[in-house]
Amino acid sequence: MRAGFDPERDLGYPGQYPFTRGIHPSMYRGRLWTMRQYSGMGDAEESNRRYKFLLANGSDGLSVAFDLPTQIGYDSDSPWAAGEVGKAGVAIDSIEDMERLFAGIRLDTISTSMTINATANILLALYAAAARRSGAAVAQLAGTVQNDILKEYIARGAYIYPIRHALRLVTDIFAWTSQYLPAWNPISISGYHMREAGATAVQEVAFALANGRAYLEASRDAGLDMERLAPRFSFFFAAHNDFFEEVAKFRAARRLWARLLRSQFGAGEAPSNPRLGAMRFHSQTAGSTLTVQQPENNIARVALQALSAVLGGTQSLHTNGYDEALALPSEESARLALRTQQILAHECGVAHTVDPLAGSYYVESLTAAIEQEASRYLERIDALGGMVAAIERGWVQQEIEDAAYQHQRAVDAGETLVVGVNRFTGSPASEDSPPRNADETAEREQIERLRALRARRDPVRWQEALDRVTEHARSSGNLMPAILEAVESCATVGEIAQRMRAVWGEYQQRAAG
Repeated sequence: MRAGFDPERDLGYPGQYPFTRGIHPSMYRGRLWTMRQYSGMGDAEESNRRYKFLLANGSDGLSVAFDLPTQIGYDSDSPWAAGEVGKAGVAIDSIEDMERLFAGIRLDTISTSMTINATANILLALYAAAARRSGAAVAQLAGTVQNDILKEYIARGAYIYPIRHALRLVTDIFAWTSQYLPAWNPISISGYHMREAGATAVQEVAFALANGRAYLEASRDAGLDMERLAPRFSFFFAAHNDFFEEVAKFRAARRLWARLLRSQFGAGEAPSNPRLGAMRFHSQTAGSTLTVQQPENNIARVALQALSAVLGGTQSLHTNGYDEALALPSEESARLALRTQQILAHECGVAHTVDPLAGSYYVESLTAAIEQEASRYLERIDALGGMVAAIERGWVQQEIEDAAYQHQRAVDAGETLVVGVNRFTGSPASEDSPPRNADETAEREQIERLRALRARRDPVRWQEALDRVTEHARSSGNLMPAILEAVESCATVGEIAQRMRAVWGEYQQRAAG
């Protein structure tokens, strides 16, 4: 245990500041984590079948993966979308696609997470409009829209607009959901994608929390009520290979976020809202650790990573399919991934005790070390002028690239052992199985549906709605009402995004320096 460790100050009690031991007093003894399997493939009908399959097998939340054209604001018939339609997720161009995606699923009785950022406003508007058409009570919709655009500039590259305009879209969602979707989480601040790009556990915590702080600052600048907004923030972390480091990482992130809100925003000091700094987070097992070689080994990796998330106190969890390094997961592997969570929840007893590793010398020492090192990163970001300035300079990106390079060098040199890759190698029969790729006819059929929609929609209503998007983009008003009107007029994702591109331009990535 580190010198100066104070159990009362640093641990406290479950459900109480600084939330090291979890955000609920009873944790999983009161309610299990949400088993939310991330899925989206080909067209809306194929994805809808997978969602119903997962729900029938015990999943209690949906998580939507969108294809790359949808993520960066291009319709399926755009030349920029060629060859990518439905490949990395489901293709969604219009309100009719969104209706087909959730056909037969009551949206006001299920929680839905949507991994979408640059076009988050458009996809959230499509979701709300489709729910309204289905007869669902829009005010009762529950779920999360990722809406974490800063990490796109850092790690994924699925951005469109200059950062300052993109932040305006983020805060527009904050304000709109606060008024019309009170049960909705308007952001999921993602350390996961930075970890997948090569960040260390410490960097994942530090950079995710720095992004969260930047969103709070942007909200304050936009005149939003932080005490009302902050409790709706959620986070998203990877569950990686180093088991105890991951458990400690989740505990450190909670504690550091609670302390950050109290010290920098005065949150949680008033007795009327003592839980304001409670960090809720989703976790996903680490896709970057899955191997093509001996893919059955991934079953063990996923189970151990999932266990670290559970012992770390996650609120929801996705477990990867063992075959995802090869292609889109099969039904068999998707079911096995879900069964892994169910076995953890119901068979091995880990849900019977709140924070069962609390007090372990090793875990508490690791938790303190990660918090301390992440705090140093936050101080360095402050010295650079804040997270937006650090991103614009390329500093955050370079830190992750350096960490990724060092890790790969260690793997190549055999210093970091990867079973089945640089040690204990072999050629199991399953490696010869052909990968399951998206149906090549799906892109053509999606384009045909899109063109048919354009031919039958009301051109006057469509044009007027898009013009209002342009007007709002030029002003300082909230864009969500205009975007909602546009999607209801059957304007497409690409058409709406293009109106904002025309006003704001596109972001140009700077080299690190």
